[in-house]
Amino acid sequence: MLSKSWQVHWVTRGRSAVVSDHPVLRGWTDLDQREKVSRIDPGDVFMTDPNYRVDPRLTHFLTRSPFAHLARETRRNYAGDCCLFFNFLWQQGKNWYEANPEDLLDFEDWRRWSPRNPQRIGGSKWNRELAALTRLYKWAVRKGYMAVSPVVEREMMGRHGDVVSVPAARAKDVRSSNVKWLTPRAYRLWRDVGLRGYTADGRRDPSWRGRNDDRNAAYSDLLFSSGMRRSEGGSLLTIEVPPLEESLKRYFDGRLAKATTKSRRERTFYVAVECLRAIDAYVRTTRRAVVRRAQGKGRYEAMDDIWVVEKRSGWRQSTLHIRDERGQMLERGLTTLDIEERQRLFIEGEAGLEPLWLWLSEDGQPFLPHSWEAVYRAASERCQRILEGHVAQPPYFTPHMARHSFALKMLVALQHALDKRFGLTPEERRDFRLLYGDAWRMVKDLLDHQSEETTRKIYLAPVSDLQVRSLLLDEADPGTNELLARIAKMSERVLDSEVVA
Repeated sequence: MLSKSWQVHWVTRGRSAVVSDHPVLRGWTDLDQREKVSRIDPGDVFMTDPNYRVDPRLTHFLTRSPFAHLARETRRNYAGDCCLFFNFLWQQGKNWYEANPEDLLDFEDWRRWSPRNPQRIGGSKWNRELAALTRLYKWAVRKGYMAVSPVVEREMMGRHGDVVSVPAARAKDVRSSNVKWLTPRAYRLWRDVGLRGYTADGRRDPSWRGRNDDRNAAYSDLLFSSGMRRSEGGSLLTIEVPPLEESLKRYFDGRLAKATTKSRRERTFYVAVECLRAIDAYVRTTRRAVVRRAQGKGRYEAMDDIWVVEKRSGWRQSTLHIRDERGQMLERGLTTLDIEERQRLFIEGEAGLEPLWLWLSEDGQPFLPHSWEAVYRAASERCQRILEGHVAQPPYFTPHMARHSFALKMLVALQHALDKRFGLTPEERRDFRLLYGDAWRMVKDLLDHQSEETTRKIYLAPVSDLQVRSLLLDEADPGTNELLARIAKMSERVLDSEVVA
């Protein structure tokens, strides 16, 4: 284990630099201004080496190359992947720009097969790390910082018949999916025990000391109900939550801003009315309380980098009229605001400034999307402890599993509707598919996938080789939940909450 290592950092916004009395650091209190002059913006990534130095070439790659336009989560992952390789090189007495193909072969051996590495990885994770290194070193060669990339490539036929270059070290032993799916019944058990503090028999655990139960459960319900990505659901504003109307509708629709989606395109999401009620209850109780506490302590008034939304206009009220930190007025489209900018948005409420960011921490500040991983991990660990011996397999869950589970649920529901409830003949089914697309295509669009192949091979692997029609042969018309329970019995990767006899 290295005592010092390469580290990834994120540029913050509007925070004064804390400096020591060291003569070199004493003059860096104007760090924000220096970053502006260097065109380094809040939300950008930079790295420090084990000697705490910043390589300007890497900073240029991270902030001024196509890397800077990747989704935030992809930038986070790729930067961390590069640091792993840099640390490996550092142990060999090399810097990042001194790598050669033999170094990469040694790194692959250590990451994937070496008995000296207790955290060996599979083919999928290796391919992602290789993609990160390929992007960096191709750029370094183009810029003239290196003569040859350590990532050797080979040519192959692409899916459209064209010749493409791919890393020669790309793994072939890639599983179609290394996650599991939860049925709605298993998900509710995980949520109630892990996030709400219930016992295996459905009672409130008197020893439960959890906080933000309603916030955590409402967020989790949102992901499970809508199929949003972690960062998409985690960066919603209060004004983007569909209004809870008095109607008989079971689902309500909203719009995701293109700046927060991985595909960088605006799209519609659908959320169940029960989930909206949970969000509304959180906003009216826990969220209101933390906002009032923050207002009472003057936290929002002390911030000097906020944007105050004065009014909204335009189609769908999507144009925001904002007063910035200098008191100047500007207009911004709601769909163009990225995750960092959304954290700055406030409105003037009855008791003072209020954030528009939906999910708040206990101090009233935005609860950042990556922080949900720890919430889910703690909930899964609690389920393991509490449900051991009560159910056949205590459920665990992650934010990304919510997308898989949503996809499976929607596919079964849509196929069920087409095959049974509409009573379509094969000919009618074909006509319907030509008009509207089949269930696979619908789920692909709901998940915001570029390719239907991703939807079939990864997210819906449990039923990609099953005919859902074969599950519907009973005379009685089973509901979607019953169909999912049947699929769980047929696929070991679909988890249901079967009680131990």
